[in-house]
Amino acid sequence: MSETDKKNTQSSIDAVQRSLEDIKTSLDKYQHVENLLGDQEMPRQDVVDGFIQEPNLIGLQDKLDAMHPADIAAILEQLPLDERLVVWKLVRSEFDGDVLLEASGAVRETLIADMDDHELVAATEQLDADEIADLAPDFPEGVIADVFRSLSEAERLQLKAALSYPEDTVGALMDFEMVTVREDVSLDVVLRYLRRLEKLPPNTDKLFVVDRREMLKGVLSVSDLIVAAPETKVCDVMSTDVVSFNPDRDAESAAHAFERYDLVSAPVVDGYNRIVGRMTITDIVDYIREDAEQESLGKVGLRDEDLFSSVWKSAKNRWLWLAVNLGTAFFASRVIGLFEDSIEKLVALATLMPIVAAIAGNSGNQTITLIVRALAFEEINKSNAKGLLLKELAIAVVNGFLWGSVAGFFAWLLYGNIALGLVMLSAMLLNLVVGAAVGMLVPLFLQKMGRDPAIGSSVLLTFTTDSMGFLIFLGMATVFLV
Repeated sequence: MSETDKKNTQSSIDAVQRSLEDIKTSLDKYQHVENLLGDQEMPRQDVVDGFIQEPNLIGLQDKLDAMHPADIAAILEQLPLDERLVVWKLVRSEFDGDVLLEASGAVRETLIADMDDHELVAATEQLDADEIADLAPDFPEGVIADVFRSLSEAERLQLKAALSYPEDTVGALMDFEMVTVREDVSLDVVLRYLRRLEKLPPNTDKLFVVDRREMLKGVLSVSDLIVAAPETKVCDVMSTDVVSFNPDRDAESAAHAFERYDLVSAPVVDGYNRIVGRMTITDIVDYIREDAEQESLGKVGLRDEDLFSSVWKSAKNRWLWLAVNLGTAFFASRVIGLFEDSIEKLVALATLMPIVAAIAGNSGNQTITLIVRALAFEEINKSNAKGLLLKELAIAVVNGFLWGSVAGFFAWLLYGNIALGLVMLSAMLLNLVVGAAVGMLVPLFLQKMGRDPAIGSSVLLTFTTDSMGFLIFLGMATVFLV
């Protein structure tokens, strides 16, 4: 990112924070007015509607009207629920759909819960079919039926198509707004056709060339359209070397293709090479952002959570992973319990055994990070997986011998027992090998089972390196020292 881009980004963030501070000030005044009117027998909505007439809130509403929907969504996510809903009522209805799209899933639920069916249907009026499909899972079933009835026949078909594809596929992410032209017309005809459009779809860097059956023949870049002679035929300028996607293709692999070929947009075609939609860089960036957020939460066993949700709801969101960790911790403790007599006879074992587990866990996490990244970029296959496993095991042996020697040396210095130092060296060496094997094999196994290799790998690694570390170290100590 250039320095100019960094400054523009920081300026945008600062503007949102300033707007948030203004909103908080107005909300404090609202709370004061609400307290004054609290003893009056009038509906809450009447209180809000009355407060909206206040001059300071009119200014706030004007500020919201001038803001980008993404900035409004960012502000709503930083407000507690009661304040969020007050601000949400001030957002212009024509912005509702765009704000819902930009908000995180957990915050979106709170906004939708505050809207009636008529408002939800109205919120979709400004959205394309692919955008409605993104919101559909969060809408009540009755509302989706009303939305279908409000659409034209073409839009209904597009919405049904978008909803028919599994999540995280190209079909679920593609949009239907694109420009197609025929190969037998001149560029002058194409230019006149474009001038009749109200505007070009966002991220239009190329036009898709199709025949009468909507079968993709090639692409015509906008730059070639502009610089070539107007009388030139489309077929003479278009490129037939096209990167296209099938709607059933995994979205992650499509994202890699966008990066590899520096794409801005690309056609989506069915099994008969008929064009059914397009992917854009905006779709890819949104997917990558959402996938990264879900992955970061999934690593610690969390689902998307509203920062200001109730204590009870947030606690329940964290129960599953805590239960799994409690179970693995109990198992590791029972491993230690098997060697209580050995620990009583040689107390140094209790202080040294966490080192064996921790170092192997860190080393295994390095392996997991590399393997998950390689899987994401499709760099691992059947032909090279065995070689990579042997390499990671070899690295573990080298690091285990090196750092195990260091740990063993310090154990000898601290406790004056050279046999204890040798046990320390051997245990670290073996446990690093275990960590490397788990760090390599678990992500591969999870991917083969159709699961995200990044989610769950770390907890399985920690469980294995802790349990095996304790078992190896205490077991060897029992045999050779006690």
